[in-house]
Amino acid sequence: MTANKNVQQRLVSIDALRALVMLLMIFVNDLWSLIDIPGWLEHAPGDANYMGLADVVFPAFLVIVGLSVPYAIDSRRRKGDGNRAIFLHIVYRTIALLVMGFFHVNMETYGDGAVLSKGLWQILVTISFFLIWLDYSSYKPAVSRSLKMIGVLLLLTLATLYKSADASGILAMRVQWWGILGLIGWGYFVSSCIFLFSKGNLLVQLLALVFFLSFSSANHLGWLEGLYELREYVWFSENGAMAALPIAGIVIALVYKKYGSSSPAFWLSTVAFAAVLLLFGWLTNPFWGISKIRATPSWTSICAGVTVLAFMLMVYLTETLGKRKWYDLIKPAGTSTLTCYLLPYLHYALIGLFSLPQLPVFWRTGAVGLGKSLLYALLIITLTGLLGKLRVRLKI
Repeated sequence: MTANKNVQQRLVSIDALRALVMLLMIFVNDLWSLIDIPGWLEHAPGDANYMGLADVVFPAFLVIVGLSVPYAIDSRRRKGDGNRAIFLHIVYRTIALLVMGFFHVNMETYGDGAVLSKGLWQILVTISFFLIWLDYSSYKPAVSRSLKMIGVLLLLTLATLYKSADASGILAMRVQWWGILGLIGWGYFVSSCIFLFSKGNLLVQLLALVFFLSFSSANHLGWLEGLYELREYVWFSENGAMAALPIAGIVIALVYKKYGSSSPAFWLSTVAFAAVLLLFGWLTNPFWGISKIRATPSWTSICAGVTVLAFMLMVYLTETLGKRKWYDLIKPAGTSTLTCYLLPYLHYALIGLFSLPQLPVFWRTGAVGLGKSLLYALLIITLTGLLGKLRVRLKI
């Protein structure tokens, strides 16, 4: 087996896991439209000591972000990029995610009485994202520059037209939290920088994981009260969970790259790593509970452990057994993930803009409703694939 073929197979494993997680993300994000469904599928309340399926999806995606980091940076090195160029690329991707997350967060507080309705504002924001960050690799340079400029101007105009309940304009937009994409951006930035400047040293990644889990633990124990005033300026002063999750993914990616799926060392090391994460979560649960809303260390480590085991399953299916045809159905979610994530924003905004009625209660209730949400996720993924064939695909 050649090295190039090995790398290709490993990327299929990661893409397959990413596609499954994105399928679940669209599915659980559509559960709001259903009634009479099992509680374990939904997010747990902030004061609860458990997590539902929806609470596992986002951290799993962050772990997958980490799984991809070593391969992405190695790919850029093979193209001749040095540390400076790679770092600038990391900064660019981080800013893109932060900007998108920032606008998404402010969608939540968009007020009545604005020049544009909330639905129209949300649609135009999403269109501007596509114009700015579309994959223009097959477009003429002049066309790509023009479309990007239109996207930037549109986004700035929409920020100027923004209105909340008590203010209007760009200054009315606030960093209440960074949103899903913004949190992914911060986690990606910290973990990628640690990997880049440590030259991918496995011991450094392990120490970084221990540091951020310890930072999170100290925060929940109240040991960092003196730093609380810095929360507005230093994002991880509140919690280190968003960095710990992708770093856990980097650790497994390095083990994977070193041994490959044919070596017992990979399976033993990965099982041991997952076991340590799960054990830490179980043993520390009495101190702070398991909660996504509070981003407790137990939630962080258990979700990381579960995702590591899920990755092992993907490796077993795609490499050991060679089972890959099932992945074709959801492949666009693994290769055009950002496009797939943003499409529901257009759909839900259109529903609000035109006051479209919901489906009859029968189609939104119980098992039938769950089937509807699963079908909806598959339709979004199929649409993502069709758009990709039309060269409509985001890339940051």
